[in-house]
Amino acid sequence: MAVTQDDKTLLALYRMPDTREQGFTQIIRKYQERLYWHIRRLVISHDDANDVLQNVFIKVWKNLDNFREDAQLFTWLYKIATNECLTFLEQQKRKFAVSLSEVEDGLNNKLKADTQFDPNKLEWKLQQAILQLPEKQRIVFNLRYYDEMPYEEMSRVLDTSEGALKASYHHAVKKIEEFIRGTDI
Repeated sequence: MAVTQDDKTLLALYRMPDTREQGFTQIIRKYQERLYWHIRRLVISHDDANDVLQNVFIKVWKNLDNFREDAQLFTWLYKIATNECLTFLEQQKRKFAVSLSEVEDGLNNKLKADTQFDPNKLEWKLQQAILQLPEKQRIVFNLRYYDEMPYEEMSRVLDTSEGALKASYHHAVKKIEEFIRGTDI
């Protein structure tokens, strides 16, 4: 198994014409799985997550020359992935001319249709509870709970103050606790 290189080395590889594709491929390998799961938790469906992930890497390829390294590469990639998820969900809403709550119901139905879905397992109750959250709280909860992203980094990804993020996370946790307490496990 190849040793994962640090971001500065990968960016240097990418910026040299002879190793550009190699550098980009290594960036994909390094971050693909983490980005996939971040996206999957927001769009739910595996196929949709793959489509969004592909769009993310297309955007990264087109814009990596403009990456100024003000933030970590990881933060920049998560910001692109989060924005692509929001764009995807907005397109779904417009495509079917439905309200956000109907989109969330559709995501909940996709979760229930998953062959792995067992409504009696706590992990699935958690997923259902997360889907009940408003979009912003869902994103904040996922970044903090699953990705263990610090508020400072999350603030750069979402262009929101740390205080607002902490409040969103706190409200999300309370709503999830209420949802889980209110259902039979």
